[in-house]
Amino acid sequence: MQQFSSKEMAELRSRIDQIQELLSNRGDEDLVTDIHGELLSHHQQIRSDQLMKHLMFSIQTRRLRKNHFEGIDLFGPPWDMMLDLMLAERRSRDLSASDLATGAGVPLSSGLRMIAALENAGLARRFIDQRDRRRSLVQMTDEGRAQMHSFFEKTDRVWRDNGGISG
Repeated sequence: MQQFSSKEMAELRSRIDQIQELLSNRGDEDLVTDIHGELLSHHQQIRSDQLMKHLMFSIQTRRLRKNHFEGIDLFGPPWDMMLDLMLAERRSRDLSASDLATGAGVPLSSGLRMIAALENAGLARRFIDQRDRRRSLVQMTDEGRAQMHSFFEKTDRVWRDNGGISG
């Protein structure tokens, strides 16, 4: 089924309004109502199909993540931490343990336990900030980086196999 972008949908709505105005000026209000109803139904079907694609993609990626990162629970805050670490690396930024805990929405004590679990799994490493020895910084390990890249390559395949998702 053809997918429409938000811009295309806005153009369709505008065109529908123009047609409705033209037809209503001709006294054909029943026809306008029928056309409008059919177009609205078609639009709702497109949105329903897109929602179904989003749902299926979310379920597939959740299952993929569970299987890909065997032995570690990478859901919720620990997953957010790995995403933050990956983003920080891409932006050449350092993240402290407290930055990670705050970003994941957990207290520092919980965040430190989660970081320790990531360290034990070999996905992240913690070290003392040389500029401020009171702070500990966290980075992905080579293994963590490889695992994250591999995971996203797999999700890209799932995305392509499902024909992508347009919104």
